[in-house]
Amino acid sequence: MSTKHKLKYGAALVAACVGMAASSGVAFAKKDEFVPLNEAEFETAKSMYFQRCAGCHGVLRVGATGKNLEPKPNKAKNTKGTLKLGTKRLERIITLGTEGGMNNFDDIFSKEEINLLARYIQMEPPVPPEMSLALMKERWKVYIEPKDYPSKPMHGRNWENFFIAIERDKGSIAIIDGDKKEVLAHISTGYAVHVLKTVEHHQTLHAKDAGRFWYIMGRDGMMTKIDLWANPDKMKVAQVQVAYDARDVAVSGDGKYVIGGGYWPPHFVIADAKTMEPLKVVSTRGVNVDGEYVNESRVAAIYDTPLAPTWLVAAKELGQMWQVDYSDLDNLQITEIDSAKYLHDGFFDPTGRYFQIAANASDKMVVIDTVDRKLEAMIDVASKPHPGPGANWNDDKCGPVAGTTHLGVGKVSVWGNDPKGHKDQAWKLCYTVDTDGAGVFLRTHPKSDYVWIDQTKHPEPAIQQSVKVLDKKTRKIVKTIQLTDKKGYAAVHFEFNKDGTEVWASVWNRSDSLKPNGEIIIFDAKTLEEKARIKGLYAPTGKFNVYNRVNHVT
Repeated sequence: MSTKHKLKYGAALVAACVGMAASSGVAFAKKDEFVPLNEAEFETAKSMYFQRCAGCHGVLRVGATGKNLEPKPNKAKNTKGTLKLGTKRLERIITLGTEGGMNNFDDIFSKEEINLLARYIQMEPPVPPEMSLALMKERWKVYIEPKDYPSKPMHGRNWENFFIAIERDKGSIAIIDGDKKEVLAHISTGYAVHVLKTVEHHQTLHAKDAGRFWYIMGRDGMMTKIDLWANPDKMKVAQVQVAYDARDVAVSGDGKYVIGGGYWPPHFVIADAKTMEPLKVVSTRGVNVDGEYVNESRVAAIYDTPLAPTWLVAAKELGQMWQVDYSDLDNLQITEIDSAKYLHDGFFDPTGRYFQIAANASDKMVVIDTVDRKLEAMIDVASKPHPGPGANWNDDKCGPVAGTTHLGVGKVSVWGNDPKGHKDQAWKLCYTVDTDGAGVFLRTHPKSDYVWIDQTKHPEPAIQQSVKVLDKKTRKIVKTIQLTDKKGYAAVHFEFNKDGTEVWASVWNRSDSLKPNGEIIIFDAKTLEEKARIKGLYAPTGKFNVYNRVNHVT
């Protein structure tokens, strides 16, 4: 069959259920010879790949955090090609995962679906279409006009202690009252929400009612605006699709603009934060730090900088941080800062000056000085750092420090991050702590004695279902807590409540994610004992406390 299929990403594709059965039986040939997919099988596998694999391996499969998955050898990537590996070996890798950071998929996909995916990645990847500003405007919807927004909170609740939880595969978020431990609403958004942001505290700019409006980015590039002052049925106020595949979003310090970054097409889009009308598109294709042109230079982390009217945009495959000045959109000024590949997620130090971001493939943490707009430092850490929203705390020996988990190994790396008060320790590895498995997130609070660490990426169920608690003072793991023992479920992500007395951890029901079987377990931040559970959630992963996110509490 022809492999020149045009990939039609969009609503129809991302609505395809991961559990849909293959349209024909599994076919094997002698000596594991490759058996091409028919057209129906190809479309099914294409959807599965987009939903579960493209984030790490890339739409074009050239690799990034994950390995290159092109069918033929790639000398530049030093890979033999998936055809050389063969169907049976690829099936085994997909089924069992690896300790290097790839989850097992036997609790999500059937054997038939794993076979489809193994054969799909031995075929040439289809090239997705582009997305123009005109098309974005066609897909822009306003549900509540700004003139009809309420002038005060309509529900009488403490909205500054609301938690907004991602319900990944259902394509929704849950609004949770942090005081009453009640789910206030489930709001449909883009598919598999990755990140949501609000206006964050800024040193020179001011936004009215910071934390009221939130902007949600789905993996299908659907960017949704919600209003926490409204009644549940009126919270979703506007929406626009800015890409076919996307990860991050940020709001300008004055609340005027919102920016969304695309994995495909590789670009970022600036929209009016009030109406969500898309205004400007900027491509991130270009020449990387090695001097090579990159077609699939995806936008990973995007953050507003607290000390300047700029956003930081991580051009993942380029190995560059772009500092984008939004004070004049017509004459957009972008400072391109070379660092290392592949830039993914990060967080600020307590002063708000330095941004600390993981360069996964280079095993480094990159530090950007957002005042001087330059590279400050690069810190060698363990395999594939992934801090998520990160953690800052004080260490008795090194002073102020920050830490990251790793996708490639069970370890937490901790480095000094106070060049003014602790110059000798700044941007140097302070210490490391071993865990049982690779993780995705760690989190703490200024009032807490502990750092919470997940192990979600380890393929062994009991490990990916357990979290570790690190004592800041002793630098020792003081407790391991298994959140669940249900097959296909995992423990992931943490968030503290507004006053730092509670830690919220997710039980992610990966295997039946379209059912309301997920939970958030709430722990006493001091005693480490469970105190409550919030049930009825659909695949809860990340969750975001309004007050903490507005005020950069890490």
